[in-house]
Amino acid sequence: MANLKEIRGRITSISSTMQITRAMKMVSAAKLKKAQDAIVMLRPYSEKLQELIQNVNSSSDPDQISVYAQKREVKRVLFIAVTSNRGLAGAFNSSIVKELNIQFQNNSQYEIEVLPVGKKVYDAVRRNRSVYANGSSVYDNLNFDAVAHIIEGVMTSFTEGKFDEVYVIYNKFVNAATQEVTTEKLLPISMPENTEPQVETDYIFEPNRAEILDNLIPKSIKTQVFKAILDSVASEHGARMTAMHKATDNAQALKNDLVIFYNKARQAAITNEILEIVSGAEALKNS
Repeated sequence: MANLKEIRGRITSISSTMQITRAMKMVSAAKLKKAQDAIVMLRPYSEKLQELIQNVNSSSDPDQISVYAQKREVKRVLFIAVTSNRGLAGAFNSSIVKELNIQFQNNSQYEIEVLPVGKKVYDAVRRNRSVYANGSSVYDNLNFDAVAHIIEGVMTSFTEGKFDEVYVIYNKFVNAATQEVTTEKLLPISMPENTEPQVETDYIFEPNRAEILDNLIPKSIKTQVFKAILDSVASEHGARMTAMHKATDNAQALKNDLVIFYNKARQAAITNEILEIVSGAEALKNS
Protein backbone atom coordinates (compact mmCIF):
# COMPACT_ATOMS: atom_id res chain seq x y z
CA MET A 1 0.00 0.00 0.00
CA ALA A 2 1.29 3.44 -0.91
CA ASN A 3 2.28 5.56 2.08
CA LEU A 4 0.42 8.75 2.98
CA LYS A 5 3.16 11.07 1.75
CA GLU A 6 3.06 9.50 -1.72
CA ILE A 7 -0.73 9.79 -1.90
CA ARG A 8 -0.60 13.45 -0.84
CA GLY A 9 1.96 14.08 -3.59
CA ARG A 10 -0.31 12.49 -6.20
CA ILE A 11 -3.28 14.58 -5.02
CA THR A 12 -1.19 17.76 -5.25
CA SER A 13 0.03 16.80 -8.73
CA ILE A 14 -3.50 16.15 -9.98
CA SER A 15 -4.69 19.46 -8.52
CA SER A 16 -1.93 21.27 -10.43
CA THR A 17 -2.92 19.44 -13.64
CA MET A 18 -6.54 20.45 -13.11
CA GLN A 19 -5.52 24.11 -12.88
CA ILE A 20 -3.70 23.81 -16.20
CA THR A 21 -6.52 22.01 -18.02
CA ARG A 22 -9.10 24.42 -16.61
CA ALA A 23 -7.03 27.41 -17.77
CA MET A 24 -6.54 25.89 -21.25
CA LYS A 25 -10.29 25.35 -21.52
CA MET A 26 -10.96 29.00 -20.66
CA VAL A 27 -8.36 30.23 -23.17
CA SER A 28 -9.81 28.05 -25.94
CA ALA A 29 -13.32 29.21 -25.12
CA ALA A 30 -12.22 32.84 -25.47
CA LYS A 31 -10.41 32.17 -28.77
CA LEU A 32 -13.32 30.12 -30.09
CA LYS A 33 -15.65 33.13 -30.09
CA LYS A 34 -13.26 35.13 -32.29
CA ALA A 35 -12.60 32.19 -34.63
CA GLN A 36 -16.30 31.41 -34.88
CA ASP A 37 -17.12 35.01 -35.77
CA ALA A 38 -14.45 34.96 -38.49
CA ILE A 39 -15.82 31.86 -40.23
CA VAL A 40 -19.44 33.01 -39.89
CA MET A 41 -18.56 36.33 -41.56
CA LEU A 42 -16.58 34.67 -44.38
CA ARG A 43 -19.19 32.07 -45.39
CA PRO A 44 -21.69 34.60 -46.87
CA TYR A 45 -18.87 36.19 -48.89
CA SER A 46 -17.82 32.81 -50.25
CA GLU A 47 -21.41 31.94 -51.15
CA LYS A 48 -21.93 35.30 -52.87
CA LEU A 49 -18.74 34.78 -54.85
CA GLN A 50 -20.08 31.44 -56.09
CA GLU A 51 -23.35 33.15 -56.98
CA LEU A 52 -21.53 35.77 -59.05
CA ILE A 53 -19.62 33.05 -60.92
CA GLN A 54 -22.91 31.28 -61.53
CA ASN A 55 -24.60 34.40 -62.91
CA VAL A 56 -21.71 35.28 -65.20
CA ASN A 57 -21.19 31.69 -66.35
CA SER A 58 -24.89 31.14 -67.13
CA SER A 59 -24.71 33.35 -70.21
CA SER A 60 -21.09 32.85 -71.25
CA ASP A 61 -19.82 30.92 -74.24
CA PRO A 62 -19.75 27.19 -73.29
CA ASP A 63 -16.69 26.71 -75.50
CA GLN A 64 -14.66 29.11 -73.36
CA ILE A 65 -13.53 26.92 -70.46
CA SER A 66 -11.38 28.37 -67.71
CA VAL A 67 -7.91 26.87 -67.31
CA TYR A 68 -8.92 26.03 -63.75
CA ALA A 69 -11.93 24.00 -64.95
CA GLN A 70 -10.14 21.89 -67.56
CA LYS A 71 -10.36 18.18 -66.82
CA ARG A 72 -7.67 15.78 -67.95
CA GLU A 73 -6.55 12.23 -67.30
CA VAL A 74 -5.67 11.90 -63.64
CA LYS A 75 -2.07 10.88 -62.97
CA ARG A 76 -0.88 13.22 -60.22
CA VAL A 77 -2.95 14.36 -57.23
CA LEU A 78 -2.22 16.92 -54.51
CA PHE A 79 -3.87 16.84 -51.08
CA ILE A 80 -3.86 19.98 -48.94
CA ALA A 81 -4.21 18.67 -45.37
CA VAL A 82 -5.08 21.21 -42.68
CA THR A 83 -4.36 20.59 -38.99
CA SER A 84 -2.98 22.75 -36.18
CA ASN A 85 0.53 23.46 -34.93
CA ARG A 86 -0.33 22.27 -31.40
CA GLY A 87 -1.80 19.18 -29.81
CA LEU A 88 -3.95 18.55 -26.74
CA ALA A 89 -7.11 18.78 -28.86
CA GLY A 90 -8.45 15.26 -28.68
CA ALA A 91 -8.79 13.55 -32.07
CA PHE A 92 -8.72 16.85 -33.97
CA ASN A 93 -5.33 16.30 -35.64
CA SER A 94 -5.30 12.51 -35.77
CA SER A 95 -8.63 12.43 -37.64
CA ILE A 96 -7.10 14.45 -40.49
CA VAL A 97 -4.05 12.17 -40.65
CA LYS A 98 -6.37 9.16 -40.66
CA GLU A 99 -8.46 10.61 -43.52
CA LEU A 100 -5.28 11.42 -45.45
CA ASN A 101 -4.10 7.82 -45.12
CA ILE A 102 -7.47 6.62 -46.38
CA GLN A 103 -7.13 8.89 -49.41
CA PHE A 104 -3.66 7.47 -50.06
CA GLN A 105 -5.12 3.96 -50.05
CA ASN A 106 -8.06 4.89 -52.27
CA ASN A 107 -5.84 6.71 -54.79
CA SER A 108 -2.81 4.45 -54.70
CA GLN A 109 -2.81 4.22 -58.52
CA TYR A 110 -1.84 7.90 -58.76
CA GLU A 111 1.27 9.88 -57.88
CA ILE A 112 0.32 11.71 -54.69
CA GLU A 113 1.88 14.69 -52.94
CA VAL A 114 0.84 16.47 -49.75
CA LEU A 115 0.81 20.13 -48.85
CA PRO A 116 0.63 20.05 -45.03
CA VAL A 117 -0.81 23.13 -43.33
CA GLY A 118 0.02 22.58 -39.67
CA LYS A 119 2.99 21.04 -37.88
CA LYS A 120 1.03 18.00 -36.71
CA VAL A 121 0.22 16.75 -40.19
CA TYR A 122 3.68 17.77 -41.44
CA ASP A 123 5.34 15.62 -38.75
CA ALA A 124 3.06 12.73 -39.71
CA VAL A 125 3.87 12.77 -43.45
CA ARG A 126 7.37 14.19 -43.85
CA ARG A 127 9.17 10.87 -43.34
CA ASN A 128 7.17 8.55 -45.60
CA ARG A 129 5.18 10.80 -47.98
CA SER A 130 6.09 13.15 -50.80
CA VAL A 131 5.69 16.69 -49.46
CA TYR A 132 4.97 19.43 -52.02
CA ALA A 133 5.67 22.27 -49.56
CA ASN A 134 5.29 23.01 -45.85
CA GLY A 135 2.49 25.51 -45.29
CA SER A 136 2.63 25.48 -41.48
CA SER A 137 4.04 28.99 -41.38
CA VAL A 138 0.65 30.35 -42.46
CA TYR A 139 -0.38 30.29 -38.78
CA ASP A 140 2.38 32.75 -37.86
CA ASN A 141 0.23 35.55 -39.25
CA LEU A 142 -3.02 34.06 -40.48
CA ASN A 143 -4.68 36.26 -43.09
CA PHE A 144 -6.02 35.97 -46.63
CA ASP A 145 -2.79 37.19 -48.26
CA ALA A 146 -0.70 34.54 -46.51
CA VAL A 147 -3.05 31.77 -47.67
CA ALA A 148 -3.31 33.25 -51.18
CA HIS A 149 0.49 33.21 -51.51
CA ILE A 150 0.57 29.46 -50.89
CA ILE A 151 -2.41 28.66 -53.11
CA GLU A 152 -1.05 30.71 -56.03
CA GLY A 153 1.79 28.22 -56.27
CA VAL A 154 -0.68 25.33 -56.27
CA MET A 155 -2.79 26.98 -58.98
CA THR A 156 0.30 27.57 -61.12
CA SER A 157 1.34 23.93 -60.70
CA PHE A 158 -2.13 22.84 -61.80
CA THR A 159 -2.16 24.99 -64.92
CA GLU A 160 1.33 23.75 -65.81
CA GLY A 161 0.14 20.16 -65.57
CA LYS A 162 2.13 19.16 -62.50
CA PHE A 163 -1.12 18.10 -60.82
CA ASP A 164 -4.33 16.89 -62.43
CA GLU A 165 -6.50 17.16 -59.30
CA VAL A 166 -6.21 19.06 -56.03
CA TYR A 167 -8.17 18.33 -52.84
CA VAL A 168 -8.32 20.00 -49.44
CA ILE A 169 -8.90 17.99 -46.23
CA TYR A 170 -9.94 19.86 -43.09
CA ASN A 171 -12.18 19.83 -40.02
CA LYS A 172 -15.41 21.67 -40.80
CA PHE A 173 -16.74 23.62 -37.82
CA VAL A 174 -20.28 22.67 -36.81
CA ASN A 175 -20.32 23.72 -33.17
CA ALA A 176 -17.98 23.72 -30.18
CA ALA A 177 -18.44 19.99 -29.63
CA THR A 178 -18.72 18.80 -33.24
CA GLN A 179 -16.25 18.92 -36.12
CA GLU A 180 -16.69 17.09 -39.42
CA VAL A 181 -13.69 15.80 -41.37
CA THR A 182 -14.33 17.12 -44.89
CA THR A 183 -12.61 16.44 -48.21
CA GLU A 184 -13.37 18.99 -50.95
CA LYS A 185 -12.24 19.02 -54.54
CA LEU A 186 -10.39 22.26 -55.20
CA LEU A 187 -9.16 21.79 -58.79
CA PRO A 188 -10.35 21.39 -61.44
CA ILE A 189 -13.34 23.44 -60.36
CA SER A 190 -16.88 22.44 -61.24
CA MET A 191 -18.46 25.45 -62.88
CA PRO A 192 -21.82 26.02 -61.18
CA GLU A 193 -24.80 25.96 -63.46
CA ASN A 194 -28.05 27.71 -62.78
CA THR A 195 -30.85 25.21 -63.48
CA GLU A 196 -33.66 27.37 -62.07
CA PRO A 197 -35.73 29.35 -64.57
CA GLN A 198 -34.97 33.05 -64.43
CA VAL A 199 -36.44 36.19 -65.89
CA GLU A 200 -34.47 37.25 -68.95
CA THR A 201 -32.28 40.21 -68.06
CA ASP A 202 -29.90 42.03 -70.32
CA TYR A 203 -26.59 42.71 -68.55
CA ILE A 204 -23.77 44.89 -69.77
CA PHE A 205 -20.42 43.40 -68.68
CA GLU A 206 -17.34 45.54 -68.33
CA PRO A 207 -14.88 44.02 -69.01
CA ASN A 208 -16.19 40.97 -70.91
CA ARG A 209 -17.49 37.79 -69.28
CA ALA A 210 -14.29 35.84 -69.87
CA GLU A 211 -12.14 38.42 -68.09
CA ILE A 212 -14.58 38.59 -65.20
CA LEU A 213 -14.46 34.81 -64.77
CA ASP A 214 -10.65 34.84 -65.01
CA ASN A 215 -10.62 37.21 -62.01
CA LEU A 216 -13.43 35.65 -60.00
CA ILE A 217 -12.37 32.00 -60.23
CA PRO A 218 -8.85 32.41 -58.73
CA LYS A 219 -10.31 34.57 -55.96
CA SER A 220 -12.95 31.89 -55.33
CA ILE A 221 -10.30 29.14 -55.09
CA LYS A 222 -8.22 31.16 -52.62
CA THR A 223 -11.31 31.99 -50.58
CA GLN A 224 -12.28 28.31 -50.46
CA VAL A 225 -8.92 27.36 -48.94
CA PHE A 226 -8.95 30.36 -46.58
CA LYS A 227 -12.42 29.31 -45.41
CA ALA A 228 -11.18 25.75 -44.86
CA ILE A 229 -8.32 27.01 -42.67
CA LEU A 230 -10.65 29.30 -40.67
CA ASP A 231 -13.02 26.34 -40.25
CA SER A 232 -10.08 24.32 -38.98
CA VAL A 233 -9.01 27.03 -36.52
CA ALA A 234 -12.51 27.28 -35.05
CA SER A 235 -12.73 23.49 -34.91
CA GLU A 236 -9.35 23.32 -33.14
CA HIS A 237 -10.46 25.64 -30.33
CA GLY A 238 -13.76 23.79 -29.99
CA ALA A 239 -12.00 20.41 -29.87
CA ARG A 240 -9.41 21.64 -27.36
CA MET A 241 -12.09 23.19 -25.16
CA THR A 242 -14.02 19.91 -25.15
CA ALA A 243 -10.87 17.85 -24.54
CA MET A 244 -9.73 20.03 -21.64
CA HIS A 245 -13.23 19.95 -20.14
CA LYS A 246 -13.17 16.14 -20.18
CA ALA A 247 -9.59 16.10 -18.85
CA THR A 248 -10.62 18.35 -15.94
CA ASP A 249 -13.61 16.14 -15.14
CA ASN A 250 -11.45 12.99 -15.25
CA ALA A 251 -8.81 14.61 -13.04
CA GLN A 252 -11.49 15.64 -10.56
CA ALA A 253 -12.85 12.08 -10.44
CA LEU A 254 -9.35 10.68 -9.91
CA LYS A 255 -8.64 13.24 -7.21
CA ASN A 256 -11.86 12.32 -5.40
CA ASP A 257 -10.90 8.64 -5.47
CA LEU A 258 -7.44 9.43 -4.14
CA VAL A 259 -8.86 11.61 -1.33
CA ILE A 260 -11.13 8.75 -0.25
CA PHE A 261 -8.22 6.32 -0.44
CA TYR A 262 -6.03 8.77 1.52
CA ASN A 263 -8.64 9.18 4.24
CA LYS A 264 -9.04 5.42 4.57
CA ALA A 265 -5.26 4.92 4.74
CA ARG A 266 -4.93 7.74 7.29
CA GLN A 267 -7.73 6.27 9.41
CA ALA A 268 -6.09 2.85 9.23
CA ALA A 269 -2.74 4.36 10.33
CA ILE A 270 -4.40 6.16 13.28
CA THR A 271 -6.17 2.94 14.28
CA ASN A 272 -2.89 1.04 14.18
CA GLU A 273 -1.20 3.69 16.35
CA ILE A 274 -4.02 3.50 18.90
CA LEU A 275 -3.78 -0.30 18.96
CA GLU A 276 -0.02 -0.07 19.51
CA ILE A 277 -0.48 2.40 22.42
CA VAL A 278 -3.18 0.24 24.02
CA SER A 279 -1.09 -2.89 23.57
CA GLY A 280 1.94 -1.14 25.10
CA ALA A 281 -0.14 0.08 28.05
CA GLU A 282 -1.51 -3.44 28.63
CA ALA A 283 2.01 -4.85 28.49
CA LEU A 284 3.23 -2.35 31.11
CA LYS A 285 0.26 -3.10 33.32
CA ASN A 286 0.90 -6.86 33.22
CA SER A 287 4.65 -6.56 33.78
